[in-house]
Amino acid sequence: MGSIMVLGDSLSYYDETGGLPSDDRRIWPNLVGAQLDRPVELFARIGWTSRDVWWAITQDPRIWAALPKADVLVLAFGGMDSLPSPMPTALREQIRYLRPARLRQVVRDGYSWLQPRLSPLGWPMALPPRVTVEYFEKIRGAVAHLRPDLPIVVCLPSTHDSPYYGHAHPGRVPLTVAITRWADEHSIPTVTGFYDVTSAAYDDPDFVMNPDGIHWSIEAHAQIADAVAPVVGSVLHASE
Repeated sequence: MGSIMVLGDSLSYYDETGGLPSDDRRIWPNLVGAQLDRPVELFARIGWTSRDVWWAITQDPRIWAALPKADVLVLAFGGMDSLPSPMPTALREQIRYLRPARLRQVVRDGYSWLQPRLSPLGWPMALPPRVTVEYFEKIRGAVAHLRPDLPIVVCLPSTHDSPYYGHAHPGRVPLTVAITRWADEHSIPTVTGFYDVTSAAYDDPDFVMNPDGIHWSIEAHAQIADAVAPVVGSVLHASE
């Protein structure tokens, strides 16, 4: 029996308290695996965009080792692509390398002040939808070259309610439309549960989520798993 392979970002393993180990039974990939009685291989990092995932599958030998053993591949990333990014991503990522420490802190403070104030503009995004879809297609093409028989499932982006982004997420809809169109072109099943669960959670004042307004709670992970498992299960059943 093969595994469920998940390529994701921090939404795959963060709860209301912070990051959890990849083998934590409470995170949604492992809950999906438990429901379908399959082992799970999770590859994810905080802040990963579709570009980062592309780099990972071309550079990480752990992914190369896991791919031949997978029975289904779940693409659970892209939400970071749609976040407003007033400073280009490449420049923002370089802040950590600034020296001395005092300069680094001044620049980081300035960015933290600007980010929530400029985010409602919705532009620029971390990656435009067109570029995101290009990376999705690169990933699909690379996987199809190695495993033409491997089915793929795509989880459409969630939403957020983060003060760090001005409680604004105007880029989600155009990105969702672009990914959905791409998935339809390749007959790839999609899961809307990420958005359905998170939008309902942020509308419910009694629902506890991570204070950053981006990451989920253990309760949300359970609901996400309930949305993802039937789609993955149907794909596994069809491929048997």
